[in-house]
Amino acid sequence: MAHQIVALIAQYGLLLVFLNVLVAQAGLPLPAVPTLVVAGTLAAVGKLPLWGVLMAALAACLISDFAWYAAGRRYGAGVMRTLCRVSLSPDSCVRQSELRFQRWRAPVLLVAKFVPGLSTVAPPLVGAMGLKPRLFLLFDAFGSLLWAGTAAALGFVFADELERVLGMFEGTGTLAAGLLVVLLAAYILLKWSQRRRLLVALGMARIEVDELAQALRSERPPLVLDVRAAGSRGLDDRSIPGAIVFDPSALDTVLAGVPHERELVLYCNCPNEVSAARAAQWLKMQGYRQVRPLRGGLEAWVAGGYAIERAQVEVPATSATSPAT
Repeated sequence: MAHQIVALIAQYGLLLVFLNVLVAQAGLPLPAVPTLVVAGTLAAVGKLPLWGVLMAALAACLISDFAWYAAGRRYGAGVMRTLCRVSLSPDSCVRQSELRFQRWRAPVLLVAKFVPGLSTVAPPLVGAMGLKPRLFLLFDAFGSLLWAGTAAALGFVFADELERVLGMFEGTGTLAAGLLVVLLAAYILLKWSQRRRLLVALGMARIEVDELAQALRSERPPLVLDVRAAGSRGLDDRSIPGAIVFDPSALDTVLAGVPHERELVLYCNCPNEVSAARAAQWLKMQGYRQVRPLRGGLEAWVAGGYAIERAQVEVPATSATSPAT
């Protein structure tokens, strides 16, 4: 039975490579690197053509990635929010991807598949940010070949060692298959557990949009901080009136003269207000006592029918230095 399974893998290896890479790049938690490494090992012993492995992986990457790219180009930031809402790693999703894209632009696609949390997000992100289709296909193709080639090369170079491991798997039959299933389930469970711990840790008190709107009309309004990355603000230039950009590297300038008792409200456009909650935690560590994320972020503010503005507003000197209780 085990011998037949190995024979099937050798016979339909290219199809398995294609399907595994396709679903992995679509965002499902099914790692494709182990499959590529095994395919490289089979190529080294003549059971699979190495060029076929690379072409199968390339075709799968381009199909899946271009679908996400087209979705991002058409639907913009909403696609990334949807991805992060179902992501097993929401804390490393849109914001970190935007920061990498701002630094590297199109060449980020060359390394995206090597970075956890970036592989699936990068195609819709560059699409939403207006990268031309020709450039996307060029960089994504090179990045896909680099990623698939690296994994397959590991299997090819260490074929003798990996072939012995495969032989052990062949000898254990269904036990080995069951072990692989258990390991995959453990990986998914670990990522899900990390996600839950993050959301619980960030379960601080939120401020509702109606409460914020009322507070902004009071004599001592809170200071509103926009924690979105520049790339996200470029996709959606709406902002809450009076909000200022939160930049940790320029905190001394942004919050110059703001007493630690001043109420601060932070908003983003990410699921569960992850970026805003993280920034709020950081500000509390700096000594600010009244810091709350806005529940639902900018989308909830807009859905509530409240006013927005298009241009960023700097902090007025009187506002930054006014006393607060």
